[in-house]
This record gives sequence, structure tokens and C-alpha cells, in this order.
Amino acid sequence: MSAARYRRIAADIRARIDRGDWRPGEPLPSRRRLAAEYDVHHETMNLAYTLLRRIGVLEGEERKQVTVAHPPAMRTLTDIDAEWPFSSETTDTRPQPATEELAARLGVRIGVRLQHETVECLDPGGRSAMLTSTWWHGQRRAHASFTAELGTVRLGDEQAHALGLLVDTVAYRVVRTRVDAEGRPLETSDLILPVDRWMIRLCPPQGQA
Repeated sequence: MSAARYRRIAADIRARIDRGDWRPGEPLPSRRRLAAEYDVHHETMNLAYTLLRRIGVLEGEERKQVTVAHPPAMRTLTDIDAEWPFSSETTDTRPQPATEELAARLGVRIGVRLQHETVECLDPGGRSAMLTSTWWHGQRRAHASFTAELGTVRLGDEQAHALGLLVDTVAYRVVRTRVDAEGRPLETSDLILPVDRWMIRLCPPQGQA
């Protein structure tokens, strides 16, 4: 089965929702009924429904009746150094060689072996809300403070798949580097946040108006 097939079906269902065939809160037909309509195996329709649930178009438990989701509330990121308050899944822990950019961010040699993890942060409904990839050299240690830079990035294949978005979709990218008391970098992270699910609010340091 081609992965593109269930994605095309998901895109068509989303288009039908956008034009009002099914409205927020309204149940969709059963997977088997739509599988017959699209002339595909019901497992292909399961994949399409799963994708639509993942990106927040549909709501409901897996393999049970689903409804059209109400527009999701935007989340606001105010504390870039805070721990994620909901569930998360670690999806990659493979060590990686330091690229030129990572070497500069961590103050190490290009090509040195870095520890790494990518974490998929889920919202309370179980949908992907943010990806966090972190790199560090040696043992992981507690940090004293951090720096952060905000920009944008176009999603690659793995990022787009994890977030349920199209490749080349523009997302926020927060580069966060945690440092020790002397300002030496301990670890650096890329926080990838879909622009349709997040607002970034820059707050003044404590004690400043």
C-alpha cells in the first residue's frame, strides 16, 4: 500500500470538511463505509483517520467513532525553559556527530560525538504539539541559565511526519542553549512549533515591567 494513498484520502476528507460536508462536532461515516466509497481497504481508511486525528482535524478514540474537531485553541509559549507539562514520547536517541552549527553552539570540535534525543510533545488530546531535539557532549548536567533565539524553519520529512504536516511547511524554531554558572554551554536544543498551533509571547525578565 502506498503511503501517499491514505494521505491523499485524508487530504480529500479535510477538503470536504472545509467545504461543510461535515461540521465541528458531527460524526463522520464509519471507516468501512468510507473505505467502500474510496474503494480502498478499511485499514487504509484507518490510517487516514489516524492522520486526521493526529493533526487535530478529527476527534475520538482510535478505531471508534470520530467527530470533526472544533478549531484547536492556540497555545502560548511564554517560558522557553519550562518542562513540558503533558505527555511526551522520545522518538530518537541515536548519537550524532557535531555539525558545524552544533559545534559552534556547544563549543566543541566539528565531528565530535554528541549525545542526542528527540522528544515529541503531545497535547492533552494526544496530538503532536511540538518537537524538541537536544544535543550535549559527555554527561548531561544541571544548568544555571539559558539563551534562546526565535526564527522559522521549513519542515523536513521526519519533522513533517511527526507533526502531521506537509513537508516544507513553515514552523517556529526556537534555538535554546542551556549554560552553566560561568556561561559555558551544556546542551542545545531545537524546539519546533507549528505556527498554526502556537503563539510566542516574549516576557520581560522578572523584576522588569
